[in-house]
Order: sequence, then structure tokens, then C-alpha cells
Amino acid sequence: MLLTYQYKLKPTEAQAAVMEVWGERLRRHWNYALGERLDAFYRSRCQIDRCSIVAEPIGDIPKEVNYYTQASALKETKRLFPDYKGIYADCQQQNLMRLDRAWKRWRKPDQNGKRGGRPRFKKRSDICSFTFPRVNNPKAGAHLTGNVLQLSKIGEIELILHRPIPEGFVLKQATLVRKADGWYVSFSMADETVPEALPVERVKTACGIDVGLEKFLVTSEGEAVSMPQFFRQSQQRLARQQKKLARMQKGSENYKRQTNEVARLHLHVSRQRREFHYQVAHWLCDLYDLISFEGLNIRGLARTRLAKSILDAAWGSFLQILQAVAVKRGKRTVEVNPRGTSIECCGCGERVKKTLSERVHRCGCGVVIDRDWNAGINIKVRGLRAVGLPLWRLWRLIRWDACETATLTRESEKLPLDP
Repeated sequence: MLLTYQYKLKPTEAQAAVMEVWGERLRRHWNYALGERLDAFYRSRCQIDRCSIVAEPIGDIPKEVNYYTQASALKETKRLFPDYKGIYADCQQQNLMRLDRAWKRWRKPDQNGKRGGRPRFKKRSDICSFTFPRVNNPKAGAHLTGNVLQLSKIGEIELILHRPIPEGFVLKQATLVRKADGWYVSFSMADETVPEALPVERVKTACGIDVGLEKFLVTSEGEAVSMPQFFRQSQQRLARQQKKLARMQKGSENYKRQTNEVARLHLHVSRQRREFHYQVAHWLCDLYDLISFEGLNIRGLARTRLAKSILDAAWGSFLQILQAVAVKRGKRTVEVNPRGTSIECCGCGERVKKTLSERVHRCGCGVVIDRDWNAGINIKVRGLRAVGLPLWRLWRLIRWDACETATLTRESEKLPLDP
């Protein structure tokens, strides 16, 4: 099992300056290596018996450029630019490995046939991290002893060890990251043990979750989590800070300080949202063995007029966290097709079309229920079918009274998640 723990560093001013210089030089090296790859690609992509009607590069066809050719050229780079001798060699190699992975994601589709975007040239301060690939190894450039991190060519840096390294885990690599409020180190650690997923026949509790904007999510058991809207709560303060920034002269010291204030506010919002997602994910894993969710096209939904609210909710980030927490805790998650979950009746299966403004599902069979609750029940049923469980094992009979409207319930002692 692989884990990543992040700790706050307390470097001196001299050490922080050295790390910033490393980031800037690695940024320039990234841009040069990317330009070399793109030049070789565009000069050799045209077929030999025809030319483009728009533009065609001229000159000799360059040799193949890959990670190994660029890594072997590091000696020449250090000869021409002696400043690069002050950077730990493994960090430079890791920088080229990052570029190689980004290049392969663009050129080669994954198992689903999807590709990543073309690697971009980095602007100043875009590369804010670098990696030491070995930790606590005789040939490693990083050694952790207690709460002191010894880095090659940088020195000893104290870190805030707010939680201990888990027993049995071996530190694999250390990545130094610069954020708006200082420097952090992320330790990647591995353990030979792999958490076993709960066998399907041992699943005792299951639920389906329907994410939304009025409520963050609603479970098939009728429990709702309110939408915190962290970005909208900080929007006025952020607008004031950005207004101050717009009135300052670009490049001045005041401009740099105000830029950092805006960045710190964005960082605070993202941390609030991430902590909320982890709380909800652990709460769901505490209650249920099997969690079903919709496979939404979130990128497409974010192009609508509801983009700000959808991005503030960050459903994609939450679902990734939920799956990671479930794997670590030995629980099961299943993704189901979202088509028709809101309009199908959970009682009889009849399709009842309704507009987005209609928040109550009413069916001719007598079911009157909250729209999101109805969708959560349908998602749960699809999840049970996907893993091959019979519905009678986990399906709790719900008798609806045609004269009553089922409302969502929320028990505060089970869900203390109000922001």
C-alpha cells in the first residue's frame, strides 16, 4: 500500500532562497527540454511524400528525443551552465522524468482511449516542487531523523511532525513543495501489505449517494449533507483583496505581497473543501460496506451556467477521495450509469419526467419522495446489481403513503459536518 504524508518545513531564509533558485533553474531546464521534444516532433511528423498546405518546418530531421537522450545531456548542460552543478543530480533527472510522463500521456492513449493535454511551457514560479527519489538510503539525498530533514546541498531543515510515520512503512521519496504559506515536504511511503477488499458475500450494509447543488449529497437512506459553499463564503473577501492587487504596480514589492495574500486565501478555501470531503468520506465508510455513486461527466457540467457552484462543490475531487478512503479501509465502491436516476421511480420503475426546479418526485403508484432521495435509492439498486448482490438481502422495504410526502432526515449525532 502506498501513502503520502505532508509536513510543514521551517527552513532558514538562506535555505528558502536556495530552494527557490533550484525551482527557477529546473523550470528553465523543463522549457528547454520540452522545446527540444516539440521541435523534433514537428519536424518529423510530416510524411515524406507530401507537405502541409499551411506551414512546414525546414532543416535537417533531428534524431529521436526521449528521456534517455536528455538525461545523458545533463553533463553537457552542467559544463555550459556551471550553476546547474549546485542542484542535486537526482532532482534534475526527476524533472526530466516528469516531462517524459506528461509527454507520454499526450502521445499515447490510456486503456480507455483518452489522452492528456500537450505539456506546457512553464512561466516563472510555475515549478514550485522538486523530488528527491530516495530517502534514508546510503545513496539518498534526503535523510529523515526525528523531526530533522537532511537534504543534500541544502542542509538540515526542521519539520513539524504533526503525526508519526506509520509502523512498517518505508520512505520511498520526498517531494519539496512551495505553497503560498511556506515550504512543505511530501513523503511517499510504501508497505508490502495490501488491504483486502471486503468480499461481496460479506457486505451487510450498502447505500447509494446522489450529489447535487442544493444539498451536497443525499444517501439512499434519506440522510442529507448540506452544501458548505466555501468559495462563496470567501468571495467578498477575495474580491476586496483582488481589487487591491489590481490597483498596484505590477512587479513592485507591494504587488508581490498582495499576490501572496490572494494566493493564501485561495489555499485556505481549498483546504476547507478538502477537509470537508475527507470528513464526509470517512462518515460514509463508517456506516456502509458498499457505496454506489454516479459516473458523472463533471467537466461537461462545469461548462454550464452553474459552473461556479459545481466547481465549488468539487464532486470529482470528493469521489476520488471517497474511493481512496474506501480502499484503505477495506470497503467497496462502485460507479453506476447516471442516466435516468432522477426520473425513474424507486417504487415501480416508471419514468416520471420533471424539470430541474421540481424537487419532489410524484409517481402514479403513490410514491411521493424527495427527488434526490429517489435518485439515491435508484443508484443503490444499480450498485447492488453491478456487484451481483440480490436485492432482497439489502433492500429495506419502504411503504409509501400516497397522502404523505417523504422528507429527508438528518441525525446530528451521526453527521456533525456543518461548516
